[in-house]
Amino acid sequence: MEMEQLLSMGFPSELAAQALAATGGKSTLKATEWILSHKSCDANPKPPSNPTPSSLQPKLDRFFHLQSKPNSSSKDEPIPLRSKRPKLLASSATNSCSPAIHHSKHHPPHEPLSERMRPRSIDDVVGQDHLLAQNSILRSAIDCNRLPSIILWGPPGTGKTSIAKAIVNSFSQDQASSYRFVFFSAVTCGVKDVRDAVEYARKLKVKNEKRTVLFVDEIHRFNKSQQDSFLPVIEDGSIVFIGATTENPSFHLITPLLLRCRLLTLCPLKPQHIQTILNLAINHSCRGLTQSLGVRVEVTEDAIRFISENCDGDARVTPKKLLPQLSKNFLRVANVLDDAKETFQFKHLAYDKAGEEHYNLISALHKSMRGSDADASIYWLARMLEGGEQPLYIARRLIRFASEDVGLPDPLALNQAVACYQACHFLGMPECNVILAQCVAYLALAPKSIAVYQAIETVQKVVRESTGQNEGVPLHLRNAPTKVMKELAYGKGYIYTPDNPSSTQTYLPSSLEGYKFLDWPASNVNDWRETI
Repeated sequence: MEMEQLLSMGFPSELAAQALAATGGKSTLKATEWILSHKSCDANPKPPSNPTPSSLQPKLDRFFHLQSKPNSSSKDEPIPLRSKRPKLLASSATNSCSPAIHHSKHHPPHEPLSERMRPRSIDDVVGQDHLLAQNSILRSAIDCNRLPSIILWGPPGTGKTSIAKAIVNSFSQDQASSYRFVFFSAVTCGVKDVRDAVEYARKLKVKNEKRTVLFVDEIHRFNKSQQDSFLPVIEDGSIVFIGATTENPSFHLITPLLLRCRLLTLCPLKPQHIQTILNLAINHSCRGLTQSLGVRVEVTEDAIRFISENCDGDARVTPKKLLPQLSKNFLRVANVLDDAKETFQFKHLAYDKAGEEHYNLISALHKSMRGSDADASIYWLARMLEGGEQPLYIARRLIRFASEDVGLPDPLALNQAVACYQACHFLGMPECNVILAQCVAYLALAPKSIAVYQAIETVQKVVRESTGQNEGVPLHLRNAPTKVMKELAYGKGYIYTPDNPSSTQTYLPSSLEGYKFLDWPASNVNDWRETI
């Protein structure tokens, strides 16, 4: 089957056999990449002058259009972009192959598309306009040759690493000579690597006044002692520190490091930004899809729009989804939009059961129920379930909500929540999803009062602060099971309420008499008793 597919693409049988042998013979895509990457072979095989229609490759223009001249030795000419497509940024719309500062125009044959398409300078960065405007801190720092230490915090695929590398190439030649740039990842580097980099940076600063720009990706993976090692060299100016993290710095970075750096927050890219990146990847003749596939392509607007609207602002997803889909369409006909949807059939949801997103979503669920918005409540519940949250954790939170936020106006809410927990325990996922949804909807629509919650909070504060001296239980409230206790007046003067419902007596310690903790009118008490 793989040999037939390669032959249908126009590759000679001998070359196809070599490619399959070199790549294991099980993947047409790998074999195609092998052929295109070996310059000794014909990397751009010409289709036959009279191509025979094949059941494996009919009407490829449904997804992209190939334009070639069978009788000419020149390369394929690109098809111009449709006029309705979003315009590329002025700084990055060029199709030129001229190298940017400190970058070579040559790329390794197997370099991923996402790596080839990284911006070469901050002028090429798409999105994050709030950080890269003309008067922003980054541009001003580069223009003045006074780069501060910074922490880049944002979701995956928003450009943290790309911005750090683009900063390197945005300095002029004279400015760049005063810096030494070092990039490494906290995932693969340990304590020794950190110490070596820091020590060398200090020596370099003393020897020739050259500062080290040290970029650490995934900085949140370093422990406290590793992060501490950066403090002295940031303080004395030996290094300019650039850290990148997807986790909340308030929880994962030490306070001294945060105080010595400027925290810059990156936002998820908007669909128009993703469309710009896709168009650039499709149409760049030297770094784009041409190098990956060996042909010029044009992707239809509906596929670009669908991908840009379904990648959740993650620019890394777009080339990963686009390239395999285009490669697959060498082999079979496909509906454009259906192919894009197939690529996203297993959509990744940003969720970390032990990280910030876990608490963000449970907070959103709690606040939506408190605000009596059943639709939003069920939505956030679904987000947590699809992200892999344990249903029993959610059920426990619903039990708490039933008393904290619903409370006395609907005492049955607690029964509902407890029953929900038991049902989730019996059934598990995915069957218990509707049980959780029912309980969430019930709690969202139920009448609410935080009177009990406020009362217990107030009383606990009184007890902790020893208001009323935490004196002993009044004698008339004490039990008197023995003769000695009775002689000590335990229980003396106590009125048995069932026999004397209209009688009154005090129950608080004398120092707290008159205190009111539960704000609940007497009329509500009668209504509440009727409901039970």
